[in-house]
Amino acid sequence: MNVESPSRPVSAGHLIVAQLEREGVRRVYGVPGESYLDVLDGLYDSEISTVVTRHEGGAGFMALAEGRLTGRPGVALVTRGPGAANAFIAVHTAHQDATPLVLFVGLIPVPDRGREAFQEFDLTGWFGTTAKKVVTLDDPTAAARVVADALHTARSGRPGPVVIGLPEDVLTHPAGTSGTVEPLSLARPRASESALKEVAGRVERARRPLIVVGGEGWSAESGEHLVRWAAARSIPVVSDFRSYDAVPHEIDGGNAFVGSLGYGRGDHAAGLLDEADLTLFLGAPRADVLSDGYRRGLDSETVLVLPGAALGHAGRIDQLIQADAPAFARDLAMSPVSTGADEGWFRAAREAFLRFSTPVPAPSSPVSSEPASPLPADVSAPGRSDAYVDMTAVMGVLRTELARDAVITFGAGNHALWPARYLPHRSPASLVAPRNGAMGLGIPAAVAASLAFPGREVVSVAGDGCFMMNGQELATAVGYGASPIVLVVDNGCYATIRQHQEDTYPGRPSGTHLTNPDFAAWARSFGAFGETVRSTADFGDAFLRARASGLPAVLHLFQDPSVRAPSTAV
Repeated sequence: MNVESPSRPVSAGHLIVAQLEREGVRRVYGVPGESYLDVLDGLYDSEISTVVTRHEGGAGFMALAEGRLTGRPGVALVTRGPGAANAFIAVHTAHQDATPLVLFVGLIPVPDRGREAFQEFDLTGWFGTTAKKVVTLDDPTAAARVVADALHTARSGRPGPVVIGLPEDVLTHPAGTSGTVEPLSLARPRASESALKEVAGRVERARRPLIVVGGEGWSAESGEHLVRWAAARSIPVVSDFRSYDAVPHEIDGGNAFVGSLGYGRGDHAAGLLDEADLTLFLGAPRADVLSDGYRRGLDSETVLVLPGAALGHAGRIDQLIQADAPAFARDLAMSPVSTGADEGWFRAAREAFLRFSTPVPAPSSPVSSEPASPLPADVSAPGRSDAYVDMTAVMGVLRTELARDAVITFGAGNHALWPARYLPHRSPASLVAPRNGAMGLGIPAAVAASLAFPGREVVSVAGDGCFMMNGQELATAVGYGASPIVLVVDNGCYATIRQHQEDTYPGRPSGTHLTNPDFAAWARSFGAFGETVRSTADFGDAFLRARASGLPAVLHLFQDPSVRAPSTAV
């Protein structure tokens, strides 16, 4: 489609597609609806791949994953009312995770507004508190400009979601003859020389400086430069919750990465936040999860580097620098800063991290002669590790087998504690996981990652509850040639909530039991690879068979229902 300068008017719907093409959008994800038929018609002749998903939540999460992995806003298309409601979870996730996303929502015709028409709803009322911008296309001639502005807004400053409403009748109206518009350039602000000099002075005076990295846009260059620079100065580097791939965990020639903050973090990492006398936050504010509920590190000398305002930051700020954090990291790494940092403090942190992140499988114990099967969710089974799959041992296999640039995805739940703790990230754009704790993200994210990077290995670790929230997108993977490997951890319950119940209401499990299907057989019914794994010893070969199949794959892993998290022993 080429309508940069059309000789005759095109419809607004077709112009939207043309502008997406000009912006470099390669895929759009969606569930079709009669409210945006003209956009779908424009996509018929387009080079953009239209990925038809099985649920609007899946479409939104796939678009979010594309935004997270590529830095370009992911694009999703849904219909009005129920379709928009189903996609809301992805908008909230993009908002709290600061991920670029553009959601197009079909709307009722303009003359029907305010009459309680079929599937009518208030677009701004629904999305106004969770999106950077909400706009309705009422002028067909503005179609290209609105799309260009949305994509630019989604990725500029603090990235986030933009929602565009598309009235059904407006889409079919002529959009004029002006054609597409030039994509808006993205400004990446740099820190001034004086700001860098001030930071250098703070670093030189500190005895226990700490760097916290997070946010989007990290590259191999910026990440490697930062951890090498920090290692040479005995400055530990930790990441924000689920920003584990911001800097490499393993490189030759010195590495300062010592773990992550937030849920599942090691005590050593939390201790660093408490003990630091200078904390540099690069791309991440000192927010709720990072600070263990606004309780840690609030009073240390603080430098905050963000692309925009200090949204979500709690506690002290001594120097606020509005700049691109990865660019700042590169500039800092080029500066000849000396430091009197405590080398012993730094070495202890690195050693504690290596102990914490090295998987040590549970010891073997006698196995029942009965076939392994998940117990009822209210029954514990301590001491039967050989009758189930030890997830710590599984992580050991993955550490050996996975490619260095493998993409890891997971949703929310206790199953995520294992990959977050034990799987190293050696390259950027290798993790998609919800910082807002949204369940159901892992499978759509794995499908999108496989489509965006067909040459990279993609593995998703899913709990049985999390998997069933969007597991239907396995059909999308089969249909479009994606080939992620999904590990479904089956313990028969919503384990995170069960753990809270055990802590607060012991002996009174309520509302957390799950009845599960045969996930392997279910996968095979889609045309995917499916295999059941009932013991730790069987996992390695099963993983290799899944990889060799070349298909989307599901490995159904039975986990001891009494095991809630990795061992606390390090």
